[in-house]
Amino acid sequence: MTKKIIIKVEVRNEKCRTKAKKIAAESPGVDSMSMEGDERDQLVVTGDGIDSVKLVNILRKKLGCATIVSVQDVEAKEEKKEEDVKPIEYVGYYSACPPPPPYYQRVFYDPYPSNGCFWF
Repeated sequence: MTKKIIIKVEVRNEKCRTKAKKIAAESPGVDSMSMEGDERDQLVVTGDGIDSVKLVNILRKKLGCATIVSVQDVEAKEEKKEEDVKPIEYVGYYSACPPPPPYYQRVFYDPYPSNGCFWF
């Protein structure tokens, strides 16, 4: 089940916000995170299988103060029905490699042209 966790963190400057987001990003199960609130001091983390207690303990250790404001279950996005999904139309054939260049007949020029006289 996907969860949405709101954690109030102590942020003194932009460096603290960046550090909090980095810690949240490294936590297992996190799909997205953002800083919200009037003072941008609430870390909103969403994902599946997030251990909110471990995350808050790590934030407390690194930033000083962190408290859980709320933990909510979020419904997964509804999957698109088959009738909503349009098939992909291919205009032409494409492979992994580009087509070979057209064959051109190479013309070699003699660096020592003769004036029509042949010597045997």
